Amino acid sequence: MAIDRVDAYIDAHRADFVEQLKALIRIPSVSAQPDHDADTRRAAEFIRDDLEAMGLAAELIETKGHPIVFARNAPRPGRPTVLIYGHYDVQPPEPLEPWVSPPFEPTERDGNLYARGATDDKGQMFTHLKAAEAWLKGAGELPLNVKFLIEGEEEVGGANLEQFVAENKTKLACDYAVISDTSQFAPGMPAITYGLKGLAYFEVLVQGARTDLHSGTFGGTVANPCNALAVILASLKGPDGKIQLPGFYDPVKPLEDWERAEFAKLPFSEAEFQASLGVSSLEGESGYTTLERKWARPTCDVNGIFGGYQGPGPKTVLPCKAGAKLSFRLVPGQDPTTVAEQFRAHLKAVCPPGVTYELIVHHGAPAVLVGVDSPGVRAAVRAVEAGFGKAPVFIREGGSIPVVGLLKDQLGVDTLLLGWGQNDDNLHGPNEKFSLADFQKGIKASAHLFEELVKEGDRSESAVP
Repeated sequence: MAIDRVDAYIDAHRADFVEQLKALIRIPSVSAQPDHDADTRRAAEFIRDDLEAMGLAAELIETKGHPIVFARNAPRPGRPTVLIYGHYDVQPPEPLEPWVSPPFEPTERDGNLYARGATDDKGQMFTHLKAAEAWLKGAGELPLNVKFLIEGEEEVGGANLEQFVAENKTKLACDYAVISDTSQFAPGMPAITYGLKGLAYFEVLVQGARTDLHSGTFGGTVANPCNALAVILASLKGPDGKIQLPGFYDPVKPLEDWERAEFAKLPFSEAEFQASLGVSSLEGESGYTTLERKWARPTCDVNGIFGGYQGPGPKTVLPCKAGAKLSFRLVPGQDPTTVAEQFRAHLKAVCPPGVTYELIVHHGAPAVLVGVDSPGVRAAVRAVEAGFGKAPVFIREGGSIPVVGLLKDQLGVDTLLLGWGQNDDNLHGPNEKFSLADFQKGIKASAHLFEELVKEGDRSESAVP
């Protein structure tokens, strides 16, 4: 059977795959730092060249920023099309002091590969490239139509990708999208993420007097913007943890009974979770478990506060301005634009007299929920079990991946979120790592996914331009 030849190729090239990944990781493709622009382009060229070497038609597509890598095999009519998304750019490695080994010199320790980009997203993305190679070199051809969309600006917002997708719907048309940029539930517990929270991000600026004032001379006569900001922030949540914006919960879809039952079965200890964070208690919306709050209930958090004197020693000043940055994590049914309108109405109602406020709306993204009984998910379950030797559990994620909503909005396609990482991989932090065993299992799971999607036989004629 073809899949047996594919598996044999993967087993025979395990060491080669690791060395190739190390070569990619050594390229410091930090998209946020202009000093690394040439390196970021070099990473794109590395991926393009690798895709070409395995026999795919690959190209570098220029953008206003870093290039996009696009590749595909020759279309096979009558077969489903899968679009694999990933990113080759990485977060800055600073601060460098906590790194045990240099961030761009991949180092093996205790079965893990330590380096910036090891798990986010070079290592996880690379599993799909090697799965395609195994089919092309081991079996002679891919069993379905595969398109690769690998960008270099995910870590800086991906604005150029949005434009590219909107302008290239036919080029990118597919039946399934696949992203591996998430995590397993725990070691030895592979997972399929079927839900992501959305995001609405804001900045609130409060203005008082024209200039800072002496707190003795003017205290008690004019409103203090820091005090007013504290009133505003304190009004956002009630004692039960519920968010106080008008109509905020109206569109929220409640957890289904099967979801609450599945979450309860997972080996999650609230006491251990609390201890691992070093906090005295766990807090949140009443009536829900920690996993339910993390994955499936909306949240509101202050991400930063500023105002007044911040230097050493005292300064008796009454500040003229203050501000805060806030994020609302949203769940299915909620719309970031509507939340912005609700926030404006709330600010108007609670802002104390004597100050003015400005609401700055930053980026937002809707939540994502994929049906777990879809053909793609059924195929993914079988593929993950083939790769990891164990059926995956179904989980949601409290974070947001805007590209998932982008692909749904522009291409009308659901995304299979197949994460090979672990929760302690320190993505974005020092000593980022990726399990080498999970890297190999991810390659095998991806290779089997190609075959399992064909077995499902669910396709759209328009997906093969």
